[in-house]
Amino acid sequence: KFLGPNFTASYCWPPVARGCDVVAISYQGNDPFLYIPPVLTFLQLGSCYKALPNRNGPLALILCPGWKKAQLVFELLKTYERCSRQLHPMLIILGQNKEAARSVKIRGCEVIVTTPYSLLRLFEHHSLLFCRLCHLVLDEVEVLFSDATEQVFTILDCYKKAIVPEEWEYSPHQIIAVGTRWNKHVAHLIKEFMNDPYIVITAVEEASIYGNVQQVVQPCTNSDRTTVLLKTLDFTHNNLQKVLVFTNSVDEAEMVHKALKSNSIFSLKMHKESEFNLKYILEQWTKKCSSGTRVVLVLTDDCLQSLGITDATCVIHFSFPSPRIFGQRLHSMSDNFCKVIKDSSVDQEYTKARSVILLTENCACHALGILRYLQHAEAEFPPELYDFSAKMLEAEEDKKFSRPLCTHLKTFGICKNRTVCPDRHQINLQTDVPQNIPDRITQMPGCVTILPLYIVNATNYFGRIVDKQKDQYTILAEEINEYFKKPSNKISVKNVEKLAFYGLCEKTLFHRVQVVEISPKEEGNFFNVKIKYIDEGRTSQVQSYQLLHLPAKFQSLPPQAVEFIVCRVKPIDNEIEWNPKVTHYINHKIKGKLHEAKIVHTLGNTAWVDPMVGIKLLPDLKMSVNEYNVRSEILSMGLGTDNPEHLIQLQKL
Repeated sequence: KFLGPNFTASYCWPPVARGCDVVAISYQGNDPFLYIPPVLTFLQLGSCYKALPNRNGPLALILCPGWKKAQLVFELLKTYERCSRQLHPMLIILGQNKEAARSVKIRGCEVIVTTPYSLLRLFEHHSLLFCRLCHLVLDEVEVLFSDATEQVFTILDCYKKAIVPEEWEYSPHQIIAVGTRWNKHVAHLIKEFMNDPYIVITAVEEASIYGNVQQVVQPCTNSDRTTVLLKTLDFTHNNLQKVLVFTNSVDEAEMVHKALKSNSIFSLKMHKESEFNLKYILEQWTKKCSSGTRVVLVLTDDCLQSLGITDATCVIHFSFPSPRIFGQRLHSMSDNFCKVIKDSSVDQEYTKARSVILLTENCACHALGILRYLQHAEAEFPPELYDFSAKMLEAEEDKKFSRPLCTHLKTFGICKNRTVCPDRHQINLQTDVPQNIPDRITQMPGCVTILPLYIVNATNYFGRIVDKQKDQYTILAEEINEYFKKPSNKISVKNVEKLAFYGLCEKTLFHRVQVVEISPKEEGNFFNVKIKYIDEGRTSQVQSYQLLHLPAKFQSLPPQAVEFIVCRVKPIDNEIEWNPKVTHYINHKIKGKLHEAKIVHTLGNTAWVDPMVGIKLLPDLKMSVNEYNVRSEILSMGLGTDNPEHLIQLQKL
């Protein structure tokens, strides 16, 4: 069912399949198909590996930035190795339990998929891991370098040392790095560990960083743009012979062209209404440059493609670009991108290409995306720009004010992807007032009995707070089930309404549910409905005919589901999601069982608990004992670690 390689893969596959070192930076740089088919193709050539020592060890090692990506890559390998010889791939994700690493058997395995941290734990007990390794793949290389810089370079050093020249003369040794962003660590990887690599960059903005384009930001008011433009053009520089000034309208292009002309600066103009034809513009562009004088072309973005200019030495963004247009504008200088990798310490004076952005008070629409890019490009920012950037971030956050509070923020106290996360990262006093949590608990937090019923992950659950004296929900549940035992009371709902409450039979029990979403696609007289179990917290899809009329007396008790979060523990290795092994274990351990918990914080419908302990009832002695501590159980698996900043970060909000 594979239709063929995409644009970037078309450039990557041939050098990878020939065994060359390859770096690929692309908007699709997180797609494993950039390397899986050609690596599998190369691994078919058994004769290439005959000179290797006859020991146990993989031929290929794929390093992924986390367990989730590693799982995806492993599944793809399992699918596509059916078309090839048996490679016996292994997915290895190890926690901090040394016994688990010691017990791993890699006999006969030719491809290992893992993470940097897991690999180094494995290497402690399998010292010959690199003795047959020919292909090292770095998947999402920029994430690997940001989250595990030291570990990745340790692995690269081990790989480099394992390649003894005499033994490896007739064997392949290849490093493949794919990602979405170029950075200084990738430059170091190429210089220190690769041999004449193919470098494929299909994201123009990233190519400009690789090409050492100087990015300059000029803050100014909208009314001062022309003055700043003239000063910029007055900047004498040998390389700045071909200048493009980008505007966003015909009127603006005319105004800029007129201003340049009145200041005795020779310039051309190009827009959809201009009298100059394409041939004349290109002739002048070439002619003026060859005589050694500077040529300035004022144009609108819609003319760029037809002109096909790639040899500009400077672009000036008179009108602020959108991220998409920004890349197209930079492409007009691509002939002058440096082709030799330079250290970040290289003096910008030696760069051939320059990009100047005029940043005004009217640039709010696309400013944040461009500013993030400029920070990534390590552009020099004037001091006032930091204030502008902070205000922009604040404005972006304000737009999310009606969104739910970020799950990562709640669960771990921090959100690593705040700039792209769609959810809120500040407190909304209207929506974050405690809900479904008894007043006596919020006013004086203390120990409560909780019943987890729906396990989201290892530290995040939905369930109920149980009143030991007289639990209102237990009484209500008995009454609802007694009511629906009579067939005459099971009345199917004809007109389903969003957010309305209904009854639902599941096996032998009846639940209160709320309609969250009604599917527009009807199948006969019935249609799908997304519902939420208001006393348990989980959601589900059901058919409309399954919903039952729920009498008002059963709706008076507020929804009982509360979200519980266990504090001060997070996944190891900078992961942002819990490994399914931990979640599965905790689910089996706690679901549907009574626990004692101390509520240390509440917001909205969420209660943070520390500790949360499983209790065991001893009916003969009329007492209960603490059986286990949930946080300690997570830590004992070796896949979780201490998170002392959790509550502190929440309280800062």
